Formats: sequence, structure tokens, C-alpha cells
Amino acid sequence: MKINPYLNFAGDCREAFTFYQTVFGGKLELMAHKDTPASEHVPPEMQNQIMHGSLTIGDTVLMGSDAPMATANSFSGTYISVHPDTPEDADRMFAALKEGGEVEMDLEPTFWAKRFGMLRDRWGVKWMFNVE
Repeated sequence: MKINPYLNFAGDCREAFTFYQTVFGGKLELMAHKDTPASEHVPPEMQNQIMHGSLTIGDTVLMGSDAPMATANSFSGTYISVHPDTPEDADRMFAALKEGGEVEMDLEPTFWAKRFGMLRDRWGVKWMFNVE
């Protein structure tokens, strides 16, 4: 069994996922509403929004879409937990994600990890980093 996070955005899924690919690498697949067989049932203002997106990084798949009912991105109670292989990878990823966002706990050594930190990115997605 696998459990993969699915993020619903309020119109900026394409921008966020394209950025996430620059941070984490992986294979990005995005399908807009206009590219589906059901496109005629979608309002014109949503045609370019993402119906489904996925970023495959190794065995992990981060998924998301633009949710028609969302008026703002809201990821208040959930963190995406990232476990980079090296402190240097964590430093690079954390630095990229914090631009335009807000650091909740700086990425630093702790008694349980080589690096640990938490932040909310510019889209409101909360990330937790842990380098064992």
C-alpha cells in the first residue's frame, strides 16, 4: 500500500507544481480541463486550470489539482514531510521553498536529525524537512 498526498489549489496548481519540479526533480504530468473529454462541461474560466497533476519522485507521487470550490489555498493542518539524503540537499530545497513563504522553524541540526526545519511556501503548502 502507498499513501500519496493530494493538494487542492485555488487556480495556481500549474505554477506550484512546475516550481516543485525545479526543487525536487522528478517527472511532472499536468492535465488541464481543456485537455479532457469532459472539457465542454467545464466553465471557460477553468479550462486552463489543472484537472489533475502529478510529480513522481522515486517511489513517491505528489498529486494535485485546481479545485473549483477553493477560493484560497488552505493547507493549515498538514505538512508534506521530506527526507533528503544529505544536509546539502535539504539546505538547497529548504532555501528554494522558503522564498516568498514563511519559515516556522529554521533548518538546523537537532538532537534527532542532521537537519530539521519547517516552513510554509508561497502557496501556503506546509513542508517539514528531516535529514536522518
